[in-house]
Amino acid sequence: MKARTLRRHLKESGKSLARNGWMTFASASAVTVTLILVGVFFVIMMNLNKVATSIEQEVEIRVHIDVAANEQDQKVLEKQIDEIKEVKSVRFSPKKEELDNLIESFGEEGEAYKLFEQDNPLNDVFVVKTKIPEDVMKVAEKIEKFEYAAKVKYGQGEVEKLFTFLNGARNVGIVLIVGLLFTAMFLISNTIKITIVSRKREIEIMRLVGATNGFIRWPFFLEGLWLGIIGAILPITLIAISYNYIHDFLAPKLEGNFMEILSFNPFIYQVSGLLLLMGALIGVWGSLMSVRKFLKI
Repeated sequence: MKARTLRRHLKESGKSLARNGWMTFASASAVTVTLILVGVFFVIMMNLNKVATSIEQEVEIRVHIDVAANEQDQKVLEKQIDEIKEVKSVRFSPKKEELDNLIESFGEEGEAYKLFEQDNPLNDVFVVKTKIPEDVMKVAEKIEKFEYAAKVKYGQGEVEKLFTFLNGARNVGIVLIVGLLFTAMFLISNTIKITIVSRKREIEIMRLVGATNGFIRWPFFLEGLWLGIIGAILPITLIAISYNYIHDFLAPKLEGNFMEILSFNPFIYQVSGLLLLMGALIGVWGSLMSVRKFLKI
């Protein structure tokens, strides 16, 4: 396409948006409302996924070493655990550290356990992390068969329920986002279709004077693009301001906790780019699908 022709289409698309002010407002508003819903739900789901991932990463296997095991036996057990392909890391936690952690976890009531410092009844422990959290159960079953693994704990029963719940929540979130996107595309395309139907006569005149389908499509393509971009500006602004406030409010309260929300930067810029792209694509798609019926011979 020649630069002069492109300039002409850009100019005509701008004039058309101005001439059809109310319809432009209606179409852009449809984009705005649906993208606000999509954007808010997307931000919530991404942060829930972040929290879910953080919880999963905290799942670990605690292997209590048999008190009869000497230093060499412990090294053999550690090597056996480390050789399991699903294992990410193995950390040795001596029984003194285990007692200190126990005392700290009970707060003031834990002072009573300091009596055991001279004769510590706890076991040395290997803390095992898996590469994939869902492999915890399988790895635990393998470790239980090793000699000198006196007891293997990983929250049996509760961990399975946790993974089932988190996976279910993720799947529901994906279905809802996809459903919301299709709803948005339907609403926006129908709103844009009304705009184009009102200009049916204009399209027919252009065809009568010999304009090609491509020549007719381009202004509508650009109009859909502008409508999508204009409609995305307000959702991007509102979500960015709101998320910045929420992040500043929640981040200090969650600091040091394994549950944390996504950082403002670069997350909000990624969401903004996604909303802008979605608005542009949906606007263009709605325009092209709506004008297509008028270009059939």
